[in-house]
Amino acid sequence: MLKPKYLPDHFSLMIIAMVILASILPITGQAANVFNHFTDIAIALLFFLHGAKLSRQAVIQGLTHWRLHLTIFASTFVFFPMIGLLLKPIIEPLLHEQLYLGILYLCLLPSTVQSSIAFTSIAKGNVPAALCSASASNILGMFLTPFLVSLFIAQSTYTSSDTSTEAVINILLLLLLPFILGQIFRERIFPLIKQQPRLVKIVDQGSILMVVYAAFSEATQEGIWHQVSINTLLILIGICLSLLAIIMVILLVSSKQLGFNQKDQITILFCGSKKTLASGVPMAKIIFAGHPIGLILLPLMLFHQIQLLVCGILASHFAKRDENLD
Repeated sequence: MLKPKYLPDHFSLMIIAMVILASILPITGQAANVFNHFTDIAIALLFFLHGAKLSRQAVIQGLTHWRLHLTIFASTFVFFPMIGLLLKPIIEPLLHEQLYLGILYLCLLPSTVQSSIAFTSIAKGNVPAALCSASASNILGMFLTPFLVSLFIAQSTYTSSDTSTEAVINILLLLLLPFILGQIFRERIFPLIKQQPRLVKIVDQGSILMVVYAAFSEATQEGIWHQVSINTLLILIGICLSLLAIIMVILLVSSKQLGFNQKDQITILFCGSKKTLASGVPMAKIIFAGHPIGLILLPLMLFHQIQLLVCGILASHFAKRDENLD
């Protein structure tokens, strides 16, 4: 049966379903501990498959465009965090402290890979450069995001020097090591991925759904839905929309001022304005280990849906504009 066009995509609906399930039937006790171990395995497998899927030739081809990559890098790890910090006097009074930490956390995350490349391709941008930049952003983000979190959120009760060190070690073991192993065994694993293209998608989406269910199970026990009213949720959506609009305007203006051509401007817009749910959820599980992360993940999940919707509209607009010019 076809899904009505006004509904979100299937994955978004599954995320919503996990939140509802966790709110009604949260996993607790020993079952939660076992489930968390399986989640860690799924996360490690996810990054192993991503390492095996990444094309080295495309990376080499894209690496030569250093000005574009530097611009996207600055947007992801400099402009976004600056906006999150500068807006703190406005955002924090409107939201719960944990929700502001969630906003700040999403500002510190790397860009997406799949959707950045997909939207760049639809809009007829520089796809090889998008692949290289988005992939590099995710790899660097394994180190930069925990560092930025320890730098900007160190004063909160959510992180300390001990937990930051533990987070780095866990990220190395759960994310980076499997990714490197995927690259090493790429020649053997990539043919399997080509034969079973749904494998990466199942592991990708499955690991995120597992983390979301575990996080909101814990959040339900902590009383998340007594802390987030409808008004707060609407304010949070408005803040996510504003954050995306601000960064997109900055990227559109700056990429033109820096003299990039139209294809590169499109690449900068889509790669520099996105934040990853696929890496952000597992990293939050590691970085904020031992603390309830439901409220911290809520802004990221909302921003993820908003960025997909807005970027989808913009990509279609750019594609039609290009067809009209032809």
